[in-house]
Amino acid sequence: MSEPMIPLNIAVLTVSDTRTDDTDRSGQTLVERARDAGHQVLEKRIVIDDVYRIRAIVAGWIADPQVQVILTTGGTGFTGRDSTPEAISVLLDKEIQGFGERFRQLSGDEIGSSTVQSRSLGGLANNSVIFCLPGSTGACRTGWDGILAEQLDSRHKPCNFANLVIPERGQHG
Repeated sequence: MSEPMIPLNIAVLTVSDTRTDDTDRSGQTLVERARDAGHQVLEKRIVIDDVYRIRAIVAGWIADPQVQVILTTGGTGFTGRDSTPEAISVLLDKEIQGFGERFRQLSGDEIGSSTVQSRSLGGLANNSVIFCLPGSTGACRTGWDGILAEQLDSRHKPCNFANLVIPERGQHG
């Protein structure tokens, strides 16, 4: 008999100077995929691309013991206003280097060499895992379907990030 999947509590942040609740397809894609996988989305917000505003929201979620996973979309590119990596990286206790590497590998199959401009990153902070994805809906699908669906599933073997943030499981997994 297979063990049940343990749902995680997820917060989603869209980083954009132009998106609204009505036009935020990327954030909504992450919310829908998380819910479809059996997780609980505690909160979804939109913030302008400002290092300190992004950092303030994410730091609040990191400090909240209910939030186990933080997903961001947007602000990971190379233009002047893209500042999500700068906002988030200083908050991390550990960076998950393989997340960005794997994301760019998967993305390269879809968009070719343009993927080198993606500064997607993942990390761990205060027992929350954080994943920063580009702002396109396609990139959110790629990140969720190709990495996060398995890594946030407590049943995925040989290891997953879910078991790092589930209190009774600690560092096992």
